[in-house]
Amino acid sequence: MIEIEYIVRDRRGVERLRTADKKAAEAYDRILENAERLADWLRAGSVLPNLPDEDLETLTVHLARHAREVELILKGKPVEPETKPNQPTRLKTVTA
Repeated sequence: MIEIEYIVRDRRGVERLRTADKKAAEAYDRILENAERLADWLRAGSVLPNLPDEDLETLTVHLARHAREVELILKGKPVEPETKPNQPTRLKTVTA
């Protein structure tokens, strides 16, 4: 039996995800790439200059992971909170 495992690492080489699902690995890789671009953009613009790198990473990964909701917010469209038992509140896309 052959098993293929995908390992996603950030630009520092830190393992961030290990999965057998190629689509999940590619999606997470895109999230990390977008988060890095956001972090670079925020640092270049001197936005939150004193924010520790770990906190900036948490923020940008969250924004990248929820890009569709962020896009709706920036377009002035409503998003509806999505709640699940024992899980933090997430935003859910609302079509108007």
